[in-house]
Amino acid sequence: MDAEHAGNSDRVADGAVKTAAQFFDTEPFYQPIGDEIEIFTHAYESQLPVLLKGPTGCGKTRFMEHIAWRLKKHLVTVACHDDLTASDLVGRYLLINDETVWVDGPLTRATREGYLCYLDEVVEARKDTIVVIHPLCDDRRVLPVEKRNELIKAHDEFNLSASYNPGYQNVLKDLKPSTRQRFITIGFDYPKPEIEATIVENETGCDTATAEHLVKFGVMTRHLKGQGLDEGASTRLLVNAAQLIKRGVAPLVACDTCVAQTLTDDEEIIRAVNELASSIF
Repeated sequence: MDAEHAGNSDRVADGAVKTAAQFFDTEPFYQPIGDEIEIFTHAYESQLPVLLKGPTGCGKTRFMEHIAWRLKKHLVTVACHDDLTASDLVGRYLLINDETVWVDGPLTRATREGYLCYLDEVVEARKDTIVVIHPLCDDRRVLPVEKRNELIKAHDEFNLSASYNPGYQNVLKDLKPSTRQRFITIGFDYPKPEIEATIVENETGCDTATAEHLVKFGVMTRHLKGQGLDEGASTRLLVNAAQLIKRGVAPLVACDTCVAQTLTDDEEIIRAVNELASSIF
C-alpha cells in the first residue's frame, strides 16, 4: 500500500509520539467478516466515535486502513502505551532553530484537519491521558488545549476511533464506563476458517492448501485458550508463518517459530502446540 506523509505532523519532541497522517492511494486488502464497514461508515457520517474491540491480530488496524482508503481520508494512528501523556497527543512547545514554537500533537492535527485518528490499544494509555479525548467523544466535539488556552472545534470530517483487546482486561487495564459509553462499539473476532484462509492466501501469495492447513492449526490453538494459553494463534501469526513457508521454511519450523514460541515460554505448552502442527503438516 502507498502512503504519503502530510505536513509536519512528525515534528515532535524526543520521547513523544512520532506519527504522520497516511493517505492510502491503493486499497489495503481487508476481508469483511460482517457488516462492520457499513456500521463504521454510518457512524462516521453521524460524527460518532467508534471503539473496535477484539483479540490481537484479528484485523482491527487493517480495517482502519481500509476505511481510510474507502473514505479518502488521512489516517493518524497512535500506538498507546504506559508513558503516553496528554502532551504527546495534544502538542507542546518546542525549541526549534532557537525559537520557541508550538507543535500540534497527532490528535490536535487530526482534529483541526479533519483526519481519522486511531488510538491503537487505548487501554494501554494512562487514565489521565484518556480523559483528554472525552470532550471530543460527545456532542461538544471539542479539544481543549490548556497550554494555549485554546478550544478547538473538531473539523466536520474528523473521526476518533480506538481499539482494545478485552481478553487482556484487568483491574488496572480497563476502560472506565465514562469513556466506553462515549463510543459506539464494533466487535471483532477471528474470521470463519474459509474467510481466514482467503486472507492468509491473499496476504502472502501462498498456495491454497498451505493457507487452509495453517488456519486449521490456528483454530486448534485457539481451543487451548484458558488451558495454558492466554490466546491462540492470531491471523497475523498465521500470515507470518505462511510467509516463511513460501520462502522454503519447513511448515513445522514455521509453526514453531511464528506461533508456538511466540505464544508462550512454557516448554510443555510449546510441545503441545507443536504436536498440533505435526498432526496437520
